Parts: sequence; structure tokens; C-alpha cells
Amino acid sequence: MAKQKSGDGSGKLLTTVATTAAVFVARKLVTAGWTRATGKTPPTDPSDPHIGVGEALVWAAIVGGTIEATRLFTARATTHRARAEKAAAEEQ
Repeated sequence: MAKQKSGDGSGKLLTTVATTAAVFVARKLVTAGWTRATGKTPPTDPSDPHIGVGEALVWAAIVGGTIEATRLFTARATTHRARAEKAAAEEQ
């Protein structure tokens, strides 16, 4: 894993806030999509006997993949933007 330089804490804060907001929105969208596609609410209780193992696994895969992709892309986008702004400020 690459070692990060200690630097501007506001950039890390911005990345954290943006990622949290994006994950919140992504989770809401996936939940709405699941409800619309299946007509049921997403499985939330793993011990519920009315939810099949296959349904629970599909939900877990969809949510897990979506959340991790959202975190990755949001963190990269905010970091890229912060670096570009820092470079532009240093040029002036």
C-alpha cells in the first residue's frame, strides 16, 4: 500500500464527506431499484426464514459491489480534483 503524505486535512475531510454522501445516495437508489424490480423490500434480517439464501446473496452482492464502487470512484474523483486545485493555486 502506498504511503500517503501528511498534508492538508481539509482534503481528507472533503473526501470523507463526499464519499459518505455518495454512499448514502447509492444505497437509497439500490434499495429503490430492488423494490421496483422485485416488488419486495430488500432483505435486511439474515435470520428471517421468509428470505431465501439466494435472494439474500444476490442483495449482498449488489449492495456490496455498488457501495465499494461508489466509495472508490468518489474518493478518486475528490482526490483528483483537490490535487488539480492545489496545482493550479501553486502556479499562480
